Amino acid sequence: MVGLTKTAALDYAASNIRINAVCPGIIDTLMIECFSGGTPEGRQAMISQQPIGRMGSPEEIASTVLWLCSDAASFVVGNAIVVDGGQTV
Repeated sequence: MVGLTKTAALDYAASNIRINAVCPGIIDTLMIECFSGGTPEGRQAMISQQPIGRMGSPEEIASTVLWLCSDAASFVVGNAIVVDGGQTV
């Protein structure tokens, strides 16, 4: 996906179309139940993987997307924005 994002970003940048990718980490959604086994212990095991000590929220991912859509990010093109609480650091 990152390669596709970069290729498409280069293809469309001259048309003033900005293409970026958002790469979320462990986000506290209903899907977490599948990965955690639906137990408090499984949930805590997932949280223990996070340097920040918690899961991300859907609102935090949405805020990143809104920023990318804003004029404040008008010079951001072809990037993979990692929003993962430091998990990939």
